Amino acid sequence: MTDSNLYNLFDARFEQQPEAIAFEGPSIRTYRFQEVREGAGRIANLLLQSGAAPGDRVAVQVGKSVEAVLLYLACLRAGLVYLPLNTAYKSAELEYFISDSEPAIVVCDPAAADELRAIANNAGVREVFTLDSDGNGSLMDRAAALPAEFVTVRRAGDDLAAILYTSGTTGRSKGAMLSHDNLASNAKTLHRYWQFREDDILLHALPIFHVHGLFVALHCAFLAGGKVIFLKKFDAEEVIRQLPRATVFMGVPTFYVRLLGEADFTREACRNMRLFTAGSAPLLEETFNAFVERTGHVILERYGMTEAGMITSNPYEGERKAGTVGFPLDNDVRIADEEGKIVKDGEIGILEIKGPNVFKGYWRMPEKTAAEFRPDGYFITGDMTRKGEDGYYRIVGRAKDLIISGGYNVYPKEIESFIDEISGVEESAVVGRPHPDFGEAVVAFVVANASGAALTAGDITAAIKDRIANFKVPKEVYIVSDLPRNAMGKVQKNQLRDQAIERAKS
Repeated sequence: MTDSNLYNLFDARFEQQPEAIAFEGPSIRTYRFQEVREGAGRIANLLLQSGAAPGDRVAVQVGKSVEAVLLYLACLRAGLVYLPLNTAYKSAELEYFISDSEPAIVVCDPAAADELRAIANNAGVREVFTLDSDGNGSLMDRAAALPAEFVTVRRAGDDLAAILYTSGTTGRSKGAMLSHDNLASNAKTLHRYWQFREDDILLHALPIFHVHGLFVALHCAFLAGGKVIFLKKFDAEEVIRQLPRATVFMGVPTFYVRLLGEADFTREACRNMRLFTAGSAPLLEETFNAFVERTGHVILERYGMTEAGMITSNPYEGERKAGTVGFPLDNDVRIADEEGKIVKDGEIGILEIKGPNVFKGYWRMPEKTAAEFRPDGYFITGDMTRKGEDGYYRIVGRAKDLIISGGYNVYPKEIESFIDEISGVEESAVVGRPHPDFGEAVVAFVVANASGAALTAGDITAAIKDRIANFKVPKEVYIVSDLPRNAMGKVQKNQLRDQAIERAKS
């Protein structure tokens, strides 16, 4: 078997410069590449000694730290399947993820250990470790006593490297299965396309529980062997302080809106930068233009998704156009109607993709997987897209009612299912409306039944805020007498979106 373990790609660079700095930043300890290798080796030894075997899942819900990155690398080295979970998820969500994925090991924040341990025990988890945002906890304590030497487990390219859960349109989240080859192909493509080099310094302010912060940003840095200035969270003032030392910054539109709101965000602050990228949500044209005017830099907007990593990108060399996501990367793309018939250039259809970056399918959901792929192997993204006369692709909407708020995916059906469980609620409908900071804001329209005549918006919010992640909680809740429907009885969410926009103005 050819060894296709993704870790080997990174380790080849780490080994070349063991004393070079890999991670530094305010409030973290500095790590050199040799220390990264040794730390990942110790954790890999611990994971296998704790009863995990290659192919087993490791579910991780922890704050952002370099040690959490070492845990990810350790999972790769040990042939385990890394399963990152958004730190905002609450117990009801975690119970589903853990019972569905059946991980061998769970790693969580010490403050959540008791709650997670109870859930883990019910799911047959072998071990629960803790790790806080300062890199402390039982994981690092127990790994410290183990050898740094570890022989990386051989993996086939088709073996799973990670499972990332995405919210489901039916309310049930789906685990997207990503192989070592999936992640390696996308990392190598981005490293080449965005012209990463050894002297690049990545200013990292993204979370590391999803594709953007973990696979896109860090994989590019690892392949280049460049330094990472590692911020525990996005803070506009701290980013501006660190920018003169960096060359690359990756962000969601919200980051750029907030940077532009700071008087100290100037051309001088960006003097050493060569690349700003944006993704995870659409970048407003006004933000794009304001950024050029303020800094002299043109943001490179790209498009991707959990199931495939990055799919298209504006060019590194060449014109970057506002409102577009550029051109296809190393995957085949086409635009089709709902029946799969290819539409003409200039017409709007659903983007379909095929390539080495496209995931293997949804964890333990063969019927859902089959429904999302065409017979010839193209994956149906659900994103409404138009290819312009200039060849640039434009994402114009979403066929599946997906809301992207602050860079996070929110599926209305999932939120509706929680609201509909509230005593006194007859039915609900959740939509997104444009928001200058978050891209889209989650808005709920709720119809009460006879027993819920006294329900208020505050009652709805209070009932669900401890059950779902904060980014999913509606920013506005409107109690209404009924929901608009067409002749077939289907809720007209386009009308609700218009209402949400108008109500926000008043």
